[in-house]
Amino acid sequence: MAGVTDRPFRQLCRQYGAGLAVSEMVIADPSFWNTRKSKHRLDHEGEQAPISVQIAGGDAEMLANAARLNAEQGAQIIDINMGCPAKKVCNKAAGSALMKNEKLVEEILHSVVNAVDIPVTLKTRTGWDQANKNALSIAKIAENAGIAALSIHGRTRACAYKGNAEYDTIRQVKQEISIPVFANGDITSPEKAKHVLDHTGADGLLIGRAAQGRPWIFEEIDHFLKTGTHLPERSTQAQLEIMLGHVRALHSFYGDVMGVRIARKHVAWYLQTRADGKLFRKTFNTIEQQQEQLDAISYYFEHSTDQGEEAA
Repeated sequence: MAGVTDRPFRQLCRQYGAGLAVSEMVIADPSFWNTRKSKHRLDHEGEQAPISVQIAGGDAEMLANAARLNAEQGAQIIDINMGCPAKKVCNKAAGSALMKNEKLVEEILHSVVNAVDIPVTLKTRTGWDQANKNALSIAKIAENAGIAALSIHGRTRACAYKGNAEYDTIRQVKQEISIPVFANGDITSPEKAKHVLDHTGADGLLIGRAAQGRPWIFEEIDHFLKTGTHLPERSTQAQLEIMLGHVRALHSFYGDVMGVRIARKHVAWYLQTRADGKLFRKTFNTIEQQQEQLDAISYYFEHSTDQGEEAA
């Protein structure tokens, strides 16, 4: 979720029911941490505890050092990314590419766990491809290394985000290890959340893409799991207020130029299920001033007759 789960978005998700919000993926090499992008990714000011920082890389010593430095800067959980399928990550033998090399996985996990006194968690996929689903083997390595919790996305590296997530592998892993297991992949509704929990026996859920433009999904799922009933659909006015608050936070966090640019993609996600949203986005993406963005969003909601049932 690099480029998505920045501090404003994490804070919004926590506000609407997420139990934990993990940082954007941070490269393990600290020589890159002085870039503008990394400085924003490492900014946790005002965040609600626990603060979980995700690191990525393919060198055990470098990852261990990154974990120590982040712990010194206030991280309360270190999350190791072995689940990202992006080519630019996998081509550097990081992310889900690491699942090909179980010996290196073991070295990395032991090094990072031994480097810090805070919990270390791990995010993986079900395997490299359909013929090489080694999530269980990786899970046992993680358990033996002292990993505190394991998250599994129900696709292989080769699947990327195509097709449907499968949960049988997650169920198998949950039955075979004793550390907490979190299920991830295609959890887009309260009903799907319940199904995945019931099927896998997982201890929790990770939700990524389904929260883009709908950060209140956590609140909806939590309510459904506790009561078996749905919360009332959030009113258009309530959605407007959330959007405006989010855009203001992006403006404040990133500044005049980058704040306006980054707000565009978040606004697009909020409007992706509205039939007239696509046309508005074309206009919105030409706006260069912060206040003009806020005014345009308010004007759109005031004059839109779309209630969101159709996809743009």
